[in-house]
Amino acid sequence: MEILLWLVPPVVVTLVAMVWVSWLGREGRGEVDRDVAVRRLAEAMQREPKRPTPYSARTPDRDRSTGIAVRPSRASRPAPGDSSGRRVS
Repeated sequence: MEILLWLVPPVVVTLVAMVWVSWLGREGRGEVDRDVAVRRLAEAMQREPKRPTPYSARTPDRDRSTGIAVRPSRASRPAPGDSSGRRVS
């Protein structure tokens, strides 16, 4: 158990930092005035909706890599010294 005592200072610092950040975050979460909220909602509803871009405009011309190497099967590769593509036994 004594070997874990070195963990106490970092845990205490981490907990204090978490409490401090959560306490600072509380101040910015005040209620918005109802009139301001109604005005913002009206402005948002009057804006034109953004048109989504077509899929073809978003994708590059090259094929997207899947991260998997695909190699031809052994049957499709020609055997050494054979130009016909058939396997030589």
